[in-house]
Amino acid sequence: MRQQSELPGIAPARGGHCLAPGLTFYQGHFDDAAQRALADEIAEAVLQAPWYVPRMPRSGRAFSVKMTNCGSLGWVSDRDGGYRYQAVHPVTGAAWPSIPHLALNAWRALSSYPHPPEACLLNFYDSHARMGLHQDRDELEFAAPVVSISLGDSCCFRYGGLLRSDPAKKLELCSGDILVMGGAARLMFHGVDKIFAASSGLLPGGGRINLTLRRVTRPRPAGTGAARES
Repeated sequence: MRQQSELPGIAPARGGHCLAPGLTFYQGHFDDAAQRALADEIAEAVLQAPWYVPRMPRSGRAFSVKMTNCGSLGWVSDRDGGYRYQAVHPVTGAAWPSIPHLALNAWRALSSYPHPPEACLLNFYDSHARMGLHQDRDELEFAAPVVSISLGDSCCFRYGGLLRSDPAKKLELCSGDILVMGGAARLMFHGVDKIFAASSGLLPGGGRINLTLRRVTRPRPAGTGAARES
């Protein structure tokens, strides 16, 4: 199982495959050496911001994935505060580490967005973890895409439309693949149905790491006195 057929009349950008308007798939964007280097960058980041298990709002039910973040902001969830972004790790209280350089390079190359990401959410999936259909809508800036990078074991990724009830398709994501969800696909429902255990030897002990790069706040218009962004 690999990519769905490209939609007629939609040209893929820079070697990507258009799976739906705004949804572009870059198969094998990172080669083996780049995957190992990015995995090493993540391992260093996790020493500063350890994996933790977030909880659902209201119910307090634990997610099946472990999470952490890199960047000036990190996405967190708990029973009382709900879904939100904050500048510090919810367990250690320390600031998040910097976004890995290779992930930033992917954003610059593929996002078609002029400002840097502020958050890089890291999800770790073991062989039993799943992620139900959801939208990434806790950001203020929907003009920026979400850039999603896969490392380690392959997964069955499900993507649909702007309603949870819309028909959904499946795509196998492998280590080194990247999805860009922007434009009409920025708020599409998506999730992870299954992890294919032992399909990759990249991560010690197995599992899958998914990095999602996100712009959280709206950049200030030029001339408002805001500092220039790099």
